[in-house]
Order: sequence, then structure tokens, then C-alpha cells
Amino acid sequence: MEDGTSKSPDYCADTTVDYDISQWDTREDCEVRQILDRIADKWSLLVIALLDQRKLRFTELRREIDGISQRMLARTLRHLERDGLVGRTVHPAVPPRVDYELTPLGATLHHTIRALVTWTEEHQEQIASARAAYDLRVAAEQEAAEKEAAERDAIARDVLASRHR
Repeated sequence: MEDGTSKSPDYCADTTVDYDISQWDTREDCEVRQILDRIADKWSLLVIALLDQRKLRFTELRREIDGISQRMLARTLRHLERDGLVGRTVHPAVPPRVDYELTPLGATLHHTIRALVTWTEEHQEQIASARAAYDLRVAAEQEAAEKEAAERDAIARDVLASRHR
């Protein structure tokens, strides 16, 4: 690219080079960022994980995903279908029956998700220990800050009291 030439508006960093966090452009029009936001969403991860083994109907997915609303599940499935990760098959029946399944592209993503889950399982005790140590440290720092504030207040009261004598 010549000096002084600006990149196109939808340009975001090249993801084929060595890993660099700056390649996750924070602009809303960066497709890499949009895709990462979609697949890292907790509902999307759960839908993809559930569809790995078999086709599921909407009601089966909703029953399996604790806490998801009907609206959020419909929205999540629509986005995953749009991104080519989930396929939707409508069967002509009364009432209509709709099955969802991973596409071949979605199946490749599931392998990555499985690796992330495996990593989490292998390191959950270390993470729990780190959290406990952090919580203790923060609690001790807060206690020390409160003690220091109480001491300052006591000194300020003593100074005020001595001025009024």
C-alpha cells in the first residue's frame, strides 16, 4: 500500500500473520471481531455443543439449555444459521417440525470448542485456587484500606477536638 493511502472502511487486521491482539479490531464493522463475538457468546457455545451429537428440535434445545428464553434461542439459532454454522430443516407436518443440526463448518468449530472445554477441565483447580487467592488478597487490601481510613478519621477528629479546646 502506498504512503498516504487509507485502508478500506471494512478493513481489519490480517489474521494470517503471527498472533497479535491488535488484529482483533474493535470497530463494529470488523468481520473477525463480529464472528468472534458470535461464537464466543455463551448461548452459541451451548447450542453448538448440543448439536454436535445429533439433530435437535427447537423445544429439545430449549429444554436442554437452562436459562435461555425462547426469544434468545430463536435469535441465536438464526444468527448461527446465517453464519453457516447451523442448518435448519423444516418438515411439512402439522404442527410444523423444524430440526437443527451442525453444518460441516459448524462441526469444525465444535472441535475448537471441545479443545477449550478440555483446557478448562484440566485447569479448573488452578483457576479455583487463583480465584481464592485473589479474593483473599482483595479482602485483605480492602480491610487495610478501611483501617487506614478509620485511623485518618480518628486523627481528623482529634485535630478538630484539639482546636476546639
